[in-house]
Amino acid sequence: MTLSQGRAPTTGETLTQIVTAPDLRRRVLITLGLLLLIRVGAYIWIPGLDVSQLQNQLSGGQLIGLLSIFTGGAPGGVFSLGILPFINASIIMQLLTAALPTLETLQKDEGEAGRRKLAQITRYVALGWGSLQAVIFSLYLRGFANGDLEGALFVVSTSLALTTGAMVVMWISEIITEKGIGNGASLVIFINITASLPNTLQNIIREAQAGKIFPIVVTVAVALSMVVAIVAVQEGSRRIPIVSARRQIGFMAALPERQSYLPLKLISGGVMPIIFASAMLFLPATLANFTNNPALVSLANWLSPTYTVPGPGLGWTTGWGYGLTYFFLIFGFSFFYASLVVNPTDMALNLKRQGVAIPGIRPGSATAEYLSGVINRLTLIGGSFLGLIAIIPNLVYSLTGTGVLQGLGATSLLILVGVAIETAKQLQTNVISQRYEGMVRQ
Repeated sequence: MTLSQGRAPTTGETLTQIVTAPDLRRRVLITLGLLLLIRVGAYIWIPGLDVSQLQNQLSGGQLIGLLSIFTGGAPGGVFSLGILPFINASIIMQLLTAALPTLETLQKDEGEAGRRKLAQITRYVALGWGSLQAVIFSLYLRGFANGDLEGALFVVSTSLALTTGAMVVMWISEIITEKGIGNGASLVIFINITASLPNTLQNIIREAQAGKIFPIVVTVAVALSMVVAIVAVQEGSRRIPIVSARRQIGFMAALPERQSYLPLKLISGGVMPIIFASAMLFLPATLANFTNNPALVSLANWLSPTYTVPGPGLGWTTGWGYGLTYFFLIFGFSFFYASLVVNPTDMALNLKRQGVAIPGIRPGSATAEYLSGVINRLTLIGGSFLGLIAIIPNLVYSLTGTGVLQGLGATSLLILVGVAIETAKQLQTNVISQRYEGMVRQ
């Protein structure tokens, strides 16, 4: 097949390159193989645990819904913690990097060596955080031991198994990022969500059999509209015109100004604000389930998508605590992650070094201030969109009474669409790279 040089690769070209290009084929096979390994490992059960009793206890709760995002709905496996410790460690390190000058210097001024050292510190933090989560989870699971292992021996062996499983998942995600296609951590979450989709389909069929046809049609229509909106916003960007200065080459006439544009994405953080907000919402429910502390249980109930209001004669449910908290967490993480991904000062400095300017804006600090204002306005729109999309299923549930997309369904949908778009773009980038390698060889 002859590949077109001036346009994005089509689906046929992409599939052809995957089959014929050895490097691209190897990357795709590594990614698929490691994701399959994670799904197999999720169903290697913890020794001495009564898995059926545990799953019956957690069935339908907020904790199992949150665990489904990170473990694919297999809370009794050695991969029960999944990628969660690594996500939490990444949040901690990004907060510390913004607060500690030493870590900020490593990230900005030390180049590749500094980033590697930060990655190593993140791994150690993930190990410590995962060990803590494993011990707490093991103390909770002690009530579901089947008698083969009991007491302290069960807690120690389970903690070791869970910690090891979390580190293996983290290692696999890094291998995918380095040698596969796409972001490893995002793809791990993506495959775990995909594994829980049959349960969602089963719930739709069950509610259809119960006669809730119209609410299901409305819910599916809302879901499809959300997918279209997510794709549009994920692909949306602000194109800022830029011009490069005239250049004199020897005795030749000056080259004319070249006009181009600087694209700034509407959601510069991608799906990471959603993942971070989900991880933060996971914490109260986790602690409440493992400690049974009344204050934590009340907080977890208030943050639940469907919170039954206590009191005589009430009995109605509300998710406004969950909705508000989730919205502002996503909104805040959108600004926080945008500040990490896009630095207006560095962008302005790079433009000045390259002899490029924004029409009507002075180079240097004025350009940085202008870019900062544009980025803040874009993040305001993008963060508000992500927050609203996340709580729309709760509104649909309150209007239709069907919980097919209620609660964490929006989170799953956002992550699925966002990760699919990002992975497809990286796959296209690899195809284009193979295309130009073929041109060079010719």
